[in-house]
Amino acid sequence: MIDIYGYIAIHHSTERSENLFSQIESVCYSLDHMPERGHIPPELDRIGVREYREVHCKVYRIIYQILNQSVFIHCIIDGRRDLQSILPERLLR
Repeated sequence: MIDIYGYIAIHHSTERSENLFSQIESVCYSLDHMPERGHIPPELDRIGVREYREVHCKVYRIIYQILNQSVFIHCIIDGRRDLQSILPERLLR
């Protein structure tokens, strides 16, 4: 999230990056009430990994896991990137 914030602040504006940060933060906090609402990322589902879920905020994918009624956010990724190679590497370390 820090990288996304910095990139948008440099290439657009601080106001725009703060607005996006607030929106993503809101989506993340909403997972506390409805964590099951996300779906399994198709890239992971294809390789049989079904313990992660994702929700979207604008073009960003928020990848998370539910463990013992707690939500762990593993990454926030720009959905325009090649996720086929990124997700398995990041989540399966």
